[in-house]
Formats: sequence, C-alpha cells, structure tokens
Amino acid sequence: MNEMRQQNLNSVTENETIAAISTAVSEAGIGIIRISGPQALQVADRVCVLAGKQKSTLTEVPSHTIHYGYVVDPVMENDPAKKNDPAKENDSENNSFARKNTSEEKNVVEHGDIIDEVLISVMRAPRSFTAEDTVEINCHGGVYALRRCLEAVLHAGARAAQPGEFTKRAFLNGRIDLSSAEAVMDVIHAKSELSLKSSLQQLKGSVYHRIRTLRSSMLEKAAYIEAALDDPEHYSLDGFSDQLRADTEEWKTKVEQLICTAEEGRLVREGINTAIIGKPNAGKSSLLNVLAGSDLAIVTEIAGTTRDVLTQTLRIGDVVLNVADTAGIREAKDKVEQIGIERALSCALDSDLVLYVADASLPIDEWDRKILEMLSGRKIIALLNKSDLPAVTGPEQIRPLIGENGVILSISAREGTGLEALRKSIMELFYGGDLSFNDEVVITNIRHKECLEKAKSSLELLEECLAMGYPEDICSIDLTDAIDHLGEITGETMREDLIDEIFGKFCMGK
Repeated sequence: MNEMRQQNLNSVTENETIAAISTAVSEAGIGIIRISGPQALQVADRVCVLAGKQKSTLTEVPSHTIHYGYVVDPVMENDPAKKNDPAKENDSENNSFARKNTSEEKNVVEHGDIIDEVLISVMRAPRSFTAEDTVEINCHGGVYALRRCLEAVLHAGARAAQPGEFTKRAFLNGRIDLSSAEAVMDVIHAKSELSLKSSLQQLKGSVYHRIRTLRSSMLEKAAYIEAALDDPEHYSLDGFSDQLRADTEEWKTKVEQLICTAEEGRLVREGINTAIIGKPNAGKSSLLNVLAGSDLAIVTEIAGTTRDVLTQTLRIGDVVLNVADTAGIREAKDKVEQIGIERALSCALDSDLVLYVADASLPIDEWDRKILEMLSGRKIIALLNKSDLPAVTGPEQIRPLIGENGVILSISAREGTGLEALRKSIMELFYGGDLSFNDEVVITNIRHKECLEKAKSSLELLEECLAMGYPEDICSIDLTDAIDHLGEITGETMREDLIDEIFGKFCMGK
C-alpha cells in the first residue's frame, strides 16, 4: 500500500505546489490561504514581505514560526513599467505606506502593490498536515482581500488545489489513514456534540486501530498458509483447519459487532429523521415552531393550512432531529390536499421516529385509529397536545392504539411545556438514555459499513469451505478477500479511482 500511495503521489503531485482558501469565503475577522508542496516556501516568498526583517525570507526562518508582514502583488517585482507608473504614485491607497517614508515600508512598496497586512505561519515537512512544506497566510477575512491574496499566490507559481487535495496528500504521504481522512469532513459537518466526539475519535484513529488489529490477525493466518505451501518441510498444516475455523468464527463475530453499530452511527452523524403526523389543527406546525424557536410554519385555525412537507434540522439538547412537518391527515377536500396527505404518510413510513400529535381537548375518532394503525410497528411518541385546556383524551385512550412500546406524553405547543420529557424519551428510544460512547468504536460511514458487510460475506464463504473440507490454499482465497475488504476501510487496499471519488467530495481548501 505504501508503494501504491507513493505512485499516486508521484503521478498527481510531482513538483506541484498547491494553494487554496481554507476558510469560508465570507466577511470575517480572519481568512486563511494554505500553500503546500515542494515550492511552498519559495512561492510564499514571492508574495510575502516580512516586516522589520528586510533581509530575511521565509526559506530562512525556522519551522513552526509565525511572522508579521504583508502580501504584495508579485507582478510589480518584475515589471518596472508598472512600478514607476505615475498613476500608482497618485493612488493614496497603494502608496499610503510609501508616503510615511520609513525604510521598512519602502522595502514593502519596492516588492509590489500591497494587498493585505498578514501573519504568515511556516511549517516544514514532514511536520505539517500534508507532511509537505506548508505556509498558511492569515489575512483579513474580507471576500475581496482573500481572493486578491490567493490570486497573488497563484501568479507566483502555485496551482489551485482541487477539493480535498490537502487531505488527500496527507493520506498519500502516510500521515493519516483513509478512515481518519474521511473523519476530517465528518468533524466539519458535525451537527451535535455526540457527532463531533465520534468524528474526533475516528480522526484520532479509533476505526483504524480496530480494523488493523482484526486485519493483522487474518494476515498472520494467510501468511502461514502461504509459507506452508511454499515450504511444507518446515511448516505443517496438520490441525490448522480446526484452528482457522475457530478464528473465522471469532473474526466474523467482531465484524458483525461493528456492523451493528452502523445504524446508531447513522443517527449520530445525520440526525434522527422525524415525521410530525396527525389530524388537521392538532398542533403539528405549532410543535415544529416551538422546537425550532421560530415561526417556520404557518399556524392558523383553518384546517388544512399545511399542504406539503416542511423539513428542518433541529436540536433538542444533544439530540439532532431532521423534522418533517406534514399535512393534516383527513378526507381530502381537493387534489392538492390529497397529494399532501400521501406525502405525509410516505414521510412517516420512511422516518426513524414518528411524533403523533393529538388534540387532547377533543375525543379521538376514526381518523386517529386509521393513522395509528398505518403506523403500527414504527417508533412512535404520541403527544397529547393542548394540555393547557381541559383534557378529553388521555393515555388510556391512546395506549391500545400504539402498543406497549409506544411513548405517551402531555405537552402544550402553545406554552412550550413538555419538551424536556420529549427529549428524554427520544434519548431513551435511540440511545438507551446515554449519549456517551466512551471508548466504543461506532461505524458512522456508510462506505465502511459496506466494506464490513463484504468482509462478513467472505468470512461466511470461508466457513463453508472449511466445513466442506476444502484444502487450505482454496480457503485462503476467501480469507484474502476478507483482508482486502477490511483494507479498503483504512486505505491499505484501495483503487485509485475510488480514492479520487472520496476526496472529490471534500470542500475546497481542506
């Protein structure tokens, strides 16, 4: 794998220095331009002038140091005509430094047009994110200033980086494994404290170490089979099949345990897909608004106000919900409402959680029974809304309709009461009341889950071969397949096109 990484690195990055804006391109206090590659220091020297150190260049400063200076337009340095342009002399903005007539500022102006006042971080290989020479220019965060600084860097000899190219180089240079590289984007996209903790664990190598341990055990057995086939005089396979059978069972159990965490991992990473269902005017849109803390949905006393599905990602404490407010379910009055009701039911059936909202001030009717019957088997929390009014419907009427596993809560969307009980109930339904993973490895990446499922299938085929008494060289084929599938998670066995696809999904500058 190290040889493959080096070949990929040579083909993609040989003698190329890349640059990109690594922070959001928006008005902010600070914006960062990252430069990485064999000529990073030389490129930065062409656009950066160190204040107070007229004879120093970035190629001469120690690694992991920060320097105050300016970014200038490198075109000016090699264009005497532009340097002596009278129009430039009259430009108060470009010559504000020159008018002060200090030796430091004259030195800056001699290098070219001043673009921004900056701090410059220097990190020499291999002690950088990419394991290459890296320079980060900390500019003011204005959109125009950032783009002008990046243009100067590109004019000075760097190439614009592709999406994810910095992280790709870190992987190809062996600084991080593929699962850790993918966790970089998970950290960026984290929606909750739990999602962030899980991503940071993977960034530190939690998945890698678990997979490496499992894979190393398999490689040891595969290597022994190969050695025995090449040198049967010194390596005996007597009784080896029995040991391999026991090992295979243990490997498959460990793989299955990781696969079982994938559903919980999906909820952690993406949030819980939640549908708010109920009859018209039960308070569904009011519930969405109180959960969001703003008026996202139109609320009126007119039945059927909500015609389509309105979705919003919300947080209740540490729980992330992808909430869909749906049309009230009843006998449709027109074609548009009918479509809305059909979408509501489809949304509920595809969701992880159903919040069924009932107006507790009214008795349940046939439509309540029909809706809850259609939702049978789903994870459901029945919310008896309008608890601030005299109650007509209580838990005793709802319980037979949702079963013993359903949760029943009293709330008032108007007054915002009952939300803490709702949060606790969701925690209990999906996380057993505890959001802390501690040292547990949780699979949050669907690609990792697919690789584990393929490894499991190969181990099942290996079990069949052993049960049928096939020789070890035949059994080793399925064992090698399992090893390769696990290696795809960490990047130890990986196709170049898939690597490009993975990093192509990264944001620019990362």
